[in-house]
Amino acid sequence: MPIRSSRGRAGAYRAVWQWPLRSPARLAVTVVVLGGLVFGLVSLGGSGGAASGGLIAGGGSGGNRWDSGSSGVSATPTPTLLPPVPELTPEALPVSRAPRQALETARVWASAWVNHPDGTTSQQWVAGLRPYTTDEFLGVLAGVDPSNVPASRVTGPATATRVAARSVEATVPTDTLTLRILVVDTEAGWKVSRYDRA
Repeated sequence: MPIRSSRGRAGAYRAVWQWPLRSPARLAVTVVVLGGLVFGLVSLGGSGGAASGGLIAGGGSGGNRWDSGSSGVSATPTPTLLPPVPELTPEALPVSRAPRQALETARVWASAWVNHPDGTTSQQWVAGLRPYTTDEFLGVLAGVDPSNVPASRVTGPATATRVAARSVEATVPTDTLTLRILVVDTEAGWKVSRYDRA
């Protein structure tokens, strides 16, 4: 039967574990050394992961090189040249070519825009604009308070300022300002998609 003593393997382990606990200075040194080791391992693991990530990212092409080398075919990628894309420029038409329906839509929309007697709710005001406005722009107009619209009447006809194949920009004068209105050709006819102050 073996004789157990404090000089055996367990005693050696016990001495190692008890050494830091014998004084606060030893404990502090132990914590600093262990912290440094952990930090070093983590930083090495991070850079090793990045290196391995680089190898993984390039692994597909490296594998291709190995396979193509064995078959005698070069694996150098050939750059693909795309044809140049022509610059998109809208085709402008003479102002005299503005469709009458587009100008009429701009005028009628402006008349509905200035129509906001006292007590008109936002829903009522937007309902008057709805037949002449695109669905996307109606969402913007729904957030407008009609009491903030400064004009109260249209004072002249709509005049085209820019004309394209499927859009017309027109100005409409009111009693306080001039509106710049963009009318676009949709499946449902000419509709206003934007306005601003001229």
